[in-house]
Amino acid sequence: MIRMGLVSLGALALAGCATMENADMASTGQAKNAATKESSAAPAIPQGTGYFAQPSTLPFHAPDFSKIKDSDYQPAIEQGIAIQKAEVQAIADNPAAPTFDNTIVALEKSGKMLTRVYNVFGAVQAADTNDTLDKVDSAVSPQLAALNDFIVLNDKLFARVKTLYDARDTLGLAPDQMQVLTLTYKQMVHNGALLNAADKATLKDINGKLSSLSTDFGQKLTAGTKDGALVVKDKAKLAGLSDAAIAAAAKAAKDRGLPDGTYVLSLQNTTQQPALSSLDNRETRHELFEHSWMRSERGDANDTRADVAELAQLRAEKARLLGYPDYASFTLYNQMAKTPATAIKFMQGLVPPLRAEQDREVKELDGVIAKSGGKFTVKPWDWEYYAEKLRKQKYDLDESQVKPYFEIHNVLENGVFYAANQLYGLTFRKRTDIPVYNPDVMVYEVFDADGSPLALFYLDPWKRDNKQGGAWMSNFVEQSTLLGTKPVIYNVENFTKPAPGQPALITFDDVTTMFHEFGHALHGMLSNQRYPSISGTNTARDFVEFPSQFNENWATDPKVLANYAKHYKTGAPMPAELMAKVKKAQKFNQGYALGELVAAAMLDMKWHSLPADAGKQDVDAFEKKALSETGLDVADVPTRYRSSYFRHIWANGYAAGYYAYLWTEMLDHDAFQWFEDHGGLTRANGQRFRDMILSRGHSEDYGVMFRNFTGHDPEVGPMIKARGLDQVSE
Repeated sequence: MIRMGLVSLGALALAGCATMENADMASTGQAKNAATKESSAAPAIPQGTGYFAQPSTLPFHAPDFSKIKDSDYQPAIEQGIAIQKAEVQAIADNPAAPTFDNTIVALEKSGKMLTRVYNVFGAVQAADTNDTLDKVDSAVSPQLAALNDFIVLNDKLFARVKTLYDARDTLGLAPDQMQVLTLTYKQMVHNGALLNAADKATLKDINGKLSSLSTDFGQKLTAGTKDGALVVKDKAKLAGLSDAAIAAAAKAAKDRGLPDGTYVLSLQNTTQQPALSSLDNRETRHELFEHSWMRSERGDANDTRADVAELAQLRAEKARLLGYPDYASFTLYNQMAKTPATAIKFMQGLVPPLRAEQDREVKELDGVIAKSGGKFTVKPWDWEYYAEKLRKQKYDLDESQVKPYFEIHNVLENGVFYAANQLYGLTFRKRTDIPVYNPDVMVYEVFDADGSPLALFYLDPWKRDNKQGGAWMSNFVEQSTLLGTKPVIYNVENFTKPAPGQPALITFDDVTTMFHEFGHALHGMLSNQRYPSISGTNTARDFVEFPSQFNENWATDPKVLANYAKHYKTGAPMPAELMAKVKKAQKFNQGYALGELVAAAMLDMKWHSLPADAGKQDVDAFEKKALSETGLDVADVPTRYRSSYFRHIWANGYAAGYYAYLWTEMLDHDAFQWFEDHGGLTRANGQRFRDMILSRGHSEDYGVMFRNFTGHDPEVGPMIKARGLDQVSE
């Protein structure tokens, strides 16, 4: 997942990254003529104070966490807002005729201090928050929304942008300049630049409320997920869990100040929980599932349903105000799919084979239950437990057999990094001299194929109670040749931390997550763009997950696998027959694995297809009806996220965009098919993917990029095959 940063300010990415500036003179023929007028008219810009007022002196301008205090963030963000507001107003008020340099480039360069501080604050508040940071988040969210409105609804600024856009074919712009100008104009129009004054005032009010509600939802969900953990006081109820998992549960209880003999099963962000595949006690499984299912619907201070209902209604009202029938249409206007109808048709095409597989799996699991003496049919809290038994029967595969071959540091350095070396020529060196925000965090310097410094990479792998659920990537610093910045990128995960003295072993699902998130990191690291607004992962939701999901394929590549899948004690390579079982098992249980994703994506689309006149919804009733209309078996295969804990769509920028994971999976398998057809993992193929996809950001149309690489429009066949839905599962 990509975590939203200041790109959320109207998705214009008008705030640049802080560093030395390089001159960027467009070939407009107007720059010299305007220089005298501009220099005499430019008003004074406020100067920032404190740590964030200047670029960091660390390598790559990485944040120096040894010098940053929690109390620094709010004043720095507020100063940054004031500075960017003054910078933008100066651009708007410039008496000189608009040029690409004095308008578009000036916008790209604005907001350095704000970007500098907010990129750091956003990272820490998501991964290592506390009450102080949560209060800052609540305080600054509406201010940031107001700044966004100030930019995109600024009449004078829009007039300058429109003048340039209308004359774009006569300006002699380079392709990337034309793209930035076009995107800036269209995004301003999309966000209300053509509204009348009264409607702009209404829009600003809605945007402020949406910002505050999203922040409130996110904070309630983090707290509710922590409070929703299952506390177990009888070790016997944990039968089936490994000794390491029980030790981790005991440590989690100790960390919460609970007495000895108490165990805590913390919740991850999804409906299903990892322990459900191992717990022998059905009552414990049921309790854990219910704690997950109801985490945000307990009628307490962390109940999110009122926020959900209000967010959905306000988004529908915003869409109507801006001329769209619903929020999904508003959101998808600049996505690869273009329209909700296209995205929905794509998902509906997955339903027939998927539902058939779900029905087959239910019967199969009921058979396993009956043979084991059970007098019940499969329920959601039973599914993973009996699926694991069936997996062992079919493939003679036990997770405990596999984990010893996946020690996290070995996976990272000899797997994830190795694949990047083989494909793109990158090398990595661990840095212990770069301060971090939490002791769990590791830092590596990244070098390009020619040995030149390319980026810094941070990894924060372990679950913490004050960390948001899931896994994500974002930037401390973005790549931009205009600003002279190289990328400083981080990946955050939520793997179960081993108890002291235990090896740091992870599951194969965790391995896949590491490759996935590093795919996002590569998209940021290998960007080679002039303008920050089109650099790296500043792309559409239904394109940005393409490089990350594509990168997952290398986790099982024979050459990569042989380099990292080694026993943590002996160093012995993972037996070929064991890995063959793992690969074969990847197509197992697809009725559940894919079904929960499709259900969640359809639920998201249902929420954001509501017209404004539908009114505020009863969250539980709406969700029940929406899921029943999917055509899927949602009783046995519940949605991956309920509305009440669907952080992606209510707080993290994936509204009407969760389908993107499925859409980009189609792109991923189709592109990987190209690799397989052209020799697989080679430097030449990797360089081609780097040059045509990873380095391009949003410098051209997504469909054009994909067609240029594969030679055709996206095809769903390779995805269906990879999921094992092209034939009856064994």
